[in-house]
Amino acid sequence: MRRWTAIAKATALEILSEPLSLLVMLTALMLTTLAPALHFHKFGEATRMARDSGFSALFICGAVIAIFGTIRSFRREIETGTAQMALTHPVSRHAFVFSKIAGSAIALLVFSLTVSAQTCVIVKGAEIGGVVALRNCDIAKLWGPSFALGMAVIVLPLVIGAVLNRFFDFRFVPTAFALQLMFAFGAALYRFDWQLISRMIPAQVLVFALLTVYLASSAAFAVRFKTNVAVSAVLMFVIAGISLIGNYYLPEALSNGGRIPWSYVAMASAALLPALAAFGALAVCLFNERDIG
Repeated sequence: MRRWTAIAKATALEILSEPLSLLVMLTALMLTTLAPALHFHKFGEATRMARDSGFSALFICGAVIAIFGTIRSFRREIETGTAQMALTHPVSRHAFVFSKIAGSAIALLVFSLTVSAQTCVIVKGAEIGGVVALRNCDIAKLWGPSFALGMAVIVLPLVIGAVLNRFFDFRFVPTAFALQLMFAFGAALYRFDWQLISRMIPAQVLVFALLTVYLASSAAFAVRFKTNVAVSAVLMFVIAGISLIGNYYLPEALSNGGRIPWSYVAMASAALLPALAAFGALAVCLFNERDIG
């Protein structure tokens, strides 16, 4: 069990140490924060732009983390011989594969929690901005303090991470990731609105559940093919699964105070279990057949 945990932890840290992963995170946070701030319009309700940009960032950038992070992690283990070394210890092949998938899921969870918290901050700011605009008969704009907090979540972790790296030898990328998560949750505590958060969480859980399927499929293709072929195959899977997205990407259900029942979240998540099991089993079978010696 300890070795399983060690492999999962090392995989998560590996993905979160990738400069590409940090770039994707920054892109997601900037899209979440800047899109509603730069569009001074009111599309039916003040929070719609903020909500849509946040969920778009969570889904699109989360897919990039899930697919490319998992592929790069598996391919690096196989091509550098790390997998061979790991299997010389009392770790079975299926345990190795599932530990790697679990580690990738942990990295995806860190990303999802950060972007989700940032989305709550910006949506709350848009909500307050809408109230202020209605009171002043003005155009709805993102509330200034929320925008400032959103920018702080983006900028301050980079600055602090750079200082810690320069003077205390902290690793910059994982440190920046950890600080972004902490700052995003700290920002969400300002003007904390449990009613808003309780409406957002079910929709965010649905997106995360769908992304785990992309992650598991990426593991299977990464074991079987070289990186460029795997990317093509996974992207084809994503395109083929567009019909499923409508069942899991539901920010529009939150319009005008709407809610997504937890019963639906449970059923939709359970519906993904066969796909997760199938791709996990496929990854194990392909890994068992592969000569990594």
